[in-house]
Amino acid sequence: MQPESISHGAVKREEEHRSDICAVGRWIHDRGYAAATDGNISVRLGPDRILMTPTCMSKGMMTPDDLVIIDLEGRRIAGVRKPSSEFGMHLLIYRSRPDVNAICHGHPPTATGYAAAGIALDKPILCELVIGLGSIPVARYGTPGTAELSAALEPLVHSHDAILMANHGVVTYGLDLLTAFLRLETTEHFARVALVTELLGKQVLLSGGDVEKLTAVRARYAAGAQPVPMPSDDPTSYADGATERVTLTRRELESLIDEAVRRDRSIR
Repeated sequence: MQPESISHGAVKREEEHRSDICAVGRWIHDRGYAAATDGNISVRLGPDRILMTPTCMSKGMMTPDDLVIIDLEGRRIAGVRKPSSEFGMHLLIYRSRPDVNAICHGHPPTATGYAAAGIALDKPILCELVIGLGSIPVARYGTPGTAELSAALEPLVHSHDAILMANHGVVTYGLDLLTAFLRLETTEHFARVALVTELLGKQVLLSGGDVEKLTAVRARYAAGAQPVPMPSDDPTSYADGATERVTLTRRELESLIDEAVRRDRSIR
């Protein structure tokens, strides 16, 4: 019987990592984040060993023995199946981000729709998105399973934890597998909310001041601090219920969020 929950943490026995990947594979499949044999998942076992899902197999039907271990050159060193054809994308992320220990790639329908439309999820309409992921850019198209895909992702990997891949899907990553999966789920949730606002014909963006507060909270989370209340404001600034709203261009917002992310990296 496979577990229906997993715990946070990157330091586990290999057997636990195998079980966790199978559990996350079922979640991804059951939620419709990957159809048929699409998607792939991996966990860093050590400095030069990556445990990952096999190619041509439903993520909802895997067993621990189906998983494959590769080295940082992509060579299979354990397992009877072939690794995912997109192992190059995983290796790029692991090489670029020493803080990353797990990666999830899927095709959640709404977020993938944004990727296919070439539209980034970078508007500050949800506070949770700003805190959790900052912004989610779109990488240019690269053929799956080739060096083109890695080259398209490379400029964005350092400063983002979730990336839309044009005409392809979504990749998310983090300190451990549960974090990587939750970021995939958050990306799809935000895409659905964003789509609803667009269908309604109205988006109310958070102000520049709101975004600054949220990026401060994001930095606290990144530093491992306990959640803290949002900074209080000077009551006099809200006389008669009025607040000053600041309008940012997309470039200004991306710059603000990217700066917060860079500060996060320096704290880790």
